[in-house]
Amino acid sequence: MNDDKVSTRTASPILLWLVLVISGAVNAAGPLLGLGWPVRMVAGVIAIGAIAGLVVHYVRRRQA
Repeated sequence: MNDDKVSTRTASPILLWLVLVISGAVNAAGPLLGLGWPVRMVAGVIAIGAIAGLVVHYVRRRQA
């Protein structure tokens, strides 16, 4: 009677997309806002981490 293939949606992809958009915006608008190089590098690393998290989430969901 149990359906093991029922997928439950979590908030993780939504949060990862939000982090990606915000960090990408900070990275893109950094020169216009006068943000320093270290701030833009941190935003870029955070964006790369969010992309990696989204890829991992997608792969795990496809395997389930």
